[in-house]
Amino acid sequence: MKGAKTQAPPRVRIFEPHAHMYARTTSDYEAMARAGIEVVVEPAFWLGETRRHAGSFFDYFSHLTNYEHDRAAKYGIKQFVTLAMNPKESNDRALNDAVLAELPRYLEHERVVAVGEIGYDRISPEEEDSMIRQIEMARKVGLPLLVHSPHVNKPQGIQRILEVVKETGFPLERTLVDHNTEETTGMTLAAGAWAGHTVYPITKLSPERMANILEDHGWDRMLVNSAADWGPSDPLMVPHTIEELRSRGAPEKRIRQLVWDNPVAFFSQSGRLKL
Repeated sequence: MKGAKTQAPPRVRIFEPHAHMYARTTSDYEAMARAGIEVVVEPAFWLGETRRHAGSFFDYFSHLTNYEHDRAAKYGIKQFVTLAMNPKESNDRALNDAVLAELPRYLEHERVVAVGEIGYDRISPEEEDSMIRQIEMARKVGLPLLVHSPHVNKPQGIQRILEVVKETGFPLERTLVDHNTEETTGMTLAAGAWAGHTVYPITKLSPERMANILEDHGWDRMLVNSAADWGPSDPLMVPHTIEELRSRGAPEKRIRQLVWDNPVAFFSQSGRLKL
């Protein structure tokens, strides 16, 4: 009918399960809030310049759990964190030991909802030892795991991650393996873990590839994130993925499951996700 208005798509609540807002501006928080992002989980990560002193990690952990939480709150966004010694810097054994000696007290913070990012960078013995030690910390404090999969040799890395988690006896249903691709999603899901996917310009998935993965593997135990950081990233990649899914006719209840129900279900296993 001529002159009829096109109905706007329903506004969906969005839970961003992996964004490094330490590297972003307040304008990014404002844009995220306008796009419907209500909750963000910020994992501790490598900052670009390798740290040489354990105290640098402790200041960073405090920044994430305090100042960054307050910065998000100014835009109506609830912020939670995951803390860990990241795999890249864990290759320095002395530094790794010093950080892990103090990490347990930071894991007690009420806004820490998982231990992460642990996992692999080079898939080295040092990285594996650090991962196993932090899995035990997660077990002791009752938190789930957020595991970083390597940028190179990803299928090999994820296969070994899943083996290590099984060998330690840690529940795979409390394990989120992140940065999956078309090659690895099926492997992660078949093992019983949650499969995270990063939609990130240039180096990771596009919204189109993410939509294809969902068409191939379904929506259960699936998460999507932007991992917004220092690189050419975009903290609105989850909303952009929603747009792609809608263009393909995806049911709204499935979109809601992907961007809200699934991350809420996973991180609620911490017992600290108060929404």
